[in-house]
Amino acid sequence: MAINSLGYIGVHCSDTKAWQAYGQQVLGMQDVTSKLDKGNKSLYLKMDDRPFRVVVVPAGEDRFGFCGWECNSEQELADTLNTLQQAGVGVEEASAAEAAERCVHKLFRFADPDGNRHELYWGVISDFCRLVSPVGVSGFVTGEQGMGHVVLPAPNFDAMIGFFRDTLGFGLSDLMNIRFSDDPNEPVKRLWFMHCNSRHHSLGLFEMDHPAGCVHTMFEVESIDEVGLCEDRRIAHDIKLSATLGRHANDHMVSFYMQSPGGFDIEYGAEGRSIDNWDEYSVFESTVPSFWGHDFSVGQS
Repeated sequence: MAINSLGYIGVHCSDTKAWQAYGQQVLGMQDVTSKLDKGNKSLYLKMDDRPFRVVVVPAGEDRFGFCGWECNSEQELADTLNTLQQAGVGVEEASAAEAAERCVHKLFRFADPDGNRHELYWGVISDFCRLVSPVGVSGFVTGEQGMGHVVLPAPNFDAMIGFFRDTLGFGLSDLMNIRFSDDPNEPVKRLWFMHCNSRHHSLGLFEMDHPAGCVHTMFEVESIDEVGLCEDRRIAHDIKLSATLGRHANDHMVSFYMQSPGGFDIEYGAEGRSIDNWDEYSVFESTVPSFWGHDFSVGQS
């Protein structure tokens, strides 16, 4: 497939100082704004040897902004653009200055059937400086798996699945059918997880709307100890817990969830599953989200 990974995410924010503190002191990312800012007053957070993985853009509201999808070559980008155009999707080419702000050679923008915004690019411009975490995080799991995963709202579910599977070439990893109560009359909501590399999923689509434009995004660290240390930082900074520590049944991630300044949740985890050969993988439906833990009721209190 032409899209190889989730390269970065963008967040809209009314006060970048909130994300500056949260990104550094809770998530353990490095603020590299002084190095990358080109006058747009955005905040740049670094996770690895890429220039950045999270860009926080000043805006009048606090919400998720966009996904940045990476193609590994100029030809793969061209192939993806051609596929989008043949499907009748409106694609806008960013200016050279806008591409420079993302530290890439070419940058394009489009929207999916539910209006979620996406960026598509190739040719990362990097000096390969390593992460220097202000709180000593040893490292995040990225590389060819990309920066992690996002779960996006998909009320027009069938159209969204068709778009990402048939147009963009994502593969189905697993699926769930969810009710939020014991009421049998409550409509079932579909939650499908999709992959574009060896990470179990880079994208989740949830059959529901969400005011923040994203259900959650996940960052993976190198050990469970790093997850525990982040939980300590969450408590110290009085960040609301959204779900307790647990291990997911689908991607085997040991993680917890917490609120972000953008109104969506952050999953912070370790030991995520990767699949070396998708041809030998069996897609499944799980009837429980986790082997243990992940009590989401704490986020409702």
